[in-house]
Amino acid sequence: MRIDLPGGAYELREPVTWPVVATPATSRVVYAAAHVVADPLGDNTPGSPAAVDWEATLRFRRHLWSHGLRVADAMDTAQRNMGLDWAATRELIRLSAEEARPYGDPAALVACGAGTDHAPDAADLHTITAAYAEQVETVQAAGAGVIVMASRALARVAAGPRDYHQVYGKVLGLADRPVILHWLGEMFDPQLAGYWGAPGVDAATESFLELVHAHAAMVDGVKVSLLDEQHEVRLRAALPEGVRLYTGDDFNYPSLIRSGSHALLGIFDAIAPAAAAALRALDAAEAATGEEAAGWLARYDEILAPTVALSRKIFETPTYHYKTGIVFVAWLNGHQDAFAMVNGAQSARSVRHLAEVFRLADQAGLLADPELAVRRMRALLEVNGL
Repeated sequence: MRIDLPGGAYELREPVTWPVVATPATSRVVYAAAHVVADPLGDNTPGSPAAVDWEATLRFRRHLWSHGLRVADAMDTAQRNMGLDWAATRELIRLSAEEARPYGDPAALVACGAGTDHAPDAADLHTITAAYAEQVETVQAAGAGVIVMASRALARVAAGPRDYHQVYGKVLGLADRPVILHWLGEMFDPQLAGYWGAPGVDAATESFLELVHAHAAMVDGVKVSLLDEQHEVRLRAALPEGVRLYTGDDFNYPSLIRSGSHALLGIFDAIAPAAAAALRALDAAEAATGEEAAGWLARYDEILAPTVALSRKIFETPTYHYKTGIVFVAWLNGHQDAFAMVNGAQSARSVRHLAEVFRLADQAGLLADPELAVRRMRALLEVNGL
């Protein structure tokens, strides 16, 4: 099948049929950070309250669970701080946890972000702590696990590491089970520059590790999104025993997972079938020895290698617009009826960028129905005068 893309004609590969196995991987704990599906008839212009297609949004979470992935919800992939307001976030947390119950314990299948975005003008540590407390309670009341997100307000107000430790210490004291701490780099959100209260990554890491070691019993793991492979390896080695490192590195995830990181990744929203197949190959490798183990590791590498080019394109600078590519791939694959996003974010990437995402998704074997994907890609090109 051929399609004319900007830059020339493109011949699609034969489609790949990925196995659908709901059993989770055994060698790693893996979350896919999930996007929300906008109501295409809603007023999702920038600054308006989020209008969400709840059925399509929950259907996509069932898709992720069907491949044995856990769901990280109400995170930056779901457009927190970029259009998903607190009213919609509360409903997302409630519905996602409720939807997980037929599949098992919601706390094991869904972890949701708790932050301070409903109090953007918080001007002191007490108010910021109270905002965190409200969101932690919302997540726990729904029955989901808690991911403590980075706070723009805290980044603005904190005078140094001690302020971060004070707030996070109180927040961790509110948790009814160990939580995931999220270190989101400024490439994902420029307003988080200088997080953990120290200049430079090395000093920030020292502050972060001090916090984690002080509260290790209440930290399930840390999710690190800095796009620095060597830093992540060093940080992983420095964590207390029993605290997981969940890679958030959408550029280097195959090697980081292979070497021992767990995962909480936005790109797994788009590549769920391939990611699940690769993780099962890794399970088999770690259960085998010798040539058999090497063969399974080669299969792991073979599956994930072409997804990296796709991920690097989706997450290219400005990185925080990666959500557009994630939603675009979901639309191409029929998981939603319209290429529409809350806050009008579907316009954040160019047609040339999206055409390249289309091509790379195909090369990675991630266009489930090529005829549908081509029809939708052609429609997008036509709307843009191409």
